[in-house]
Amino acid sequence: MSICIDLDKSFTTAESLNVYNEGELTVIDRGDEKFDGIMVGWSRMIEGAHDMPAFGVSINDLTLKELQHGLWVEFAFGEEYKSNGMPYEKLLIKVEKDFYGFNLIRYTAESGYTGRCFYYDLVNKNMDDFYDLLLKI
Repeated sequence: MSICIDLDKSFTTAESLNVYNEGELTVIDRGDEKFDGIMVGWSRMIEGAHDMPAFGVSINDLTLKELQHGLWVEFAFGEEYKSNGMPYEKLLIKVEKDFYGFNLIRYTAESGYTGRCFYYDLVNKNMDDFYDLLLKI
């Protein structure tokens, strides 16, 4: 059973963060100083952002292949949430310089990374500072 939650609020309930840099995984658990720093950077980046309907649809096999390249962050939750009618246990984001918006790829144990995405428009901001923050981990 999914817990309905506002997408913006779900991030504050993450139990861990998975950071993928060129396929190398770093897991950062809640309570870790790095976790708190990333969450502050995330909050600054999405402040004033708009969640919008996404055009993107994820295909599990392609997403797993893409995780081997670039910088990604994943919010892992301890239970299944539902926002805007779509369930997820994790939310995966590709982090790139000069991105002014991005897809949030949903993960469920049942479907993996397959299905519709959420989308955030950063409204006159970009991911530069958050990208730099993640690289320092």
